[in-house]
Amino acid sequence: MAVPLTETDIVIRLCLAFAAGGVIGLERSSRRQVAGLRTHILIALGAACLMLLSIWVPQSFNGNADPGRIAAQVVSGIGFLGAGAIIRLGNNIRGLTTAASLWLTAAIGMTIGAGMYVAALTAVGLALIALMVLNKVEKKIFPDDWQPPDQNNKKENK
Repeated sequence: MAVPLTETDIVIRLCLAFAAGGVIGLERSSRRQVAGLRTHILIALGAACLMLLSIWVPQSFNGNADPGRIAAQVVSGIGFLGAGAIIRLGNNIRGLTTAASLWLTAAIGMTIGAGMYVAALTAVGLALIALMVLNKVEKKIFPDDWQPPDQNNKKENK
């Protein structure tokens, strides 16, 4: 049987979710993305709250509840927020990285809510590498002046 959640556990987990969402949100804000600091913090906090609730309900009702039900709804519900971050402009699609970062932030919040601090910290570190370091690598490999082949031939097709 799992150790019951204490109020101290709850406060620590929510503060860590706030910090994790804030770190990823700062990176998104630095790139002037619509879903930035506050959005990522709120998603991480909300996911952590729902994960804490998923843990608390079975403990409070003698195990007569499924702890995975609430958590599963976070995963599907965050998809709607992510979809709102994706914009199609002609042949270009924008917002996929932000949508993915929203989804990951929810997962990190749930991980913190479950008390898996090492996994959450590792995920935050890897997310920052993907968002910051790999962004620079992508720009070196694919410079801004590069366009897909159909864009280069657009004038010739007219």
